[in-house]
Amino acid sequence: MKNELTFAQLSDPHLSSLENVHWSDLASKRLLGYLSWRKRRRAEHRSEVLESMQRDLRQTAPEHLVITGDLTHISLPDEFRQARDWLESLGTPGDVTVIPGNHDAYVEVPWEKSFAHWQPWMVSDEMPESNRQTPSSETVFPSLRIRGPVAFIGLSSARPSAPFLATGRIGADQLERLGEILELTRRQGLFRVVLLHHPPVPGEEKWRKRLTDADSFCRVIARFGAELVLHGHRHRAVQSRIEIPGTHVPVFGIPSASSSGHQPERAAQYYLYRVGQSDNTWKLDVAVMSHVTGQNRFSVTQESHLEMPRQSA
Repeated sequence: MKNELTFAQLSDPHLSSLENVHWSDLASKRLLGYLSWRKRRRAEHRSEVLESMQRDLRQTAPEHLVITGDLTHISLPDEFRQARDWLESLGTPGDVTVIPGNHDAYVEVPWEKSFAHWQPWMVSDEMPESNRQTPSSETVFPSLRIRGPVAFIGLSSARPSAPFLATGRIGADQLERLGEILELTRRQGLFRVVLLHHPPVPGEEKWRKRLTDADSFCRVIARFGAELVLHGHRHRAVQSRIEIPGTHVPVFGIPSASSSGHQPERAAQYYLYRVGQSDNTWKLDVAVMSHVTGQNRFSVTQESHLEMPRQSA
């Protein structure tokens, strides 16, 4: 098995356009989301920033790419088709891993009109045939994709919520299977990266945007361990931690991949992670790649190096 891997994380691209949406498509909560897009989001989330990021990704050439949710604005069927075209431009399903965000579940949409378009980029490497025949968020997640020494474990916290709420929930079934996967991949000696959309540390997000079962998630991590947790949702850089016996798990949240930077602290970023190992230690190098406003390019603005004990296989 290869003993190192470089991968990138981007989040919350909100890449779809609502220019040709009909009023008949805007029932219930979607109307509020559309008005928000007209007033603010269409100026904040810019296709030229995403295109600049894609050019930079071709230069930095990570071996894998993870996207931690919110590819759409109001989860219209056409938005899922737009997002699939974009995913195809990024890479093959084997090279890109996607999990959904709350905007991708803005309202209830049948699987075949929504996530079916992204299914190749979401499913586990070895998904049971029965689940492939009747896919849903309940059968697809948690997902497990192993690349070199890294196990990418995808969760879905995307749930339709009431107007003016953007909460998420993982649910007891996913959390139970998450524990099983964390234990399995620990025994395999892998670097376990857990992917979800909502910030997982209790109290770090506003009540109306929180992960409602964050406490339960942290208990699973404390019991079974992990090496890294990645999320999006907040549209700003956040570094936190989850305490586990004897050490802690780093938690990274990143800004939107398409933000034009009207608010400097929310300017677009993507992160590059390099995972390596020695006999008893994991080594993690993190490079923050930030959009340079007005120059349509990305540059390294911060680098850090972490070491953590390798769990016994």
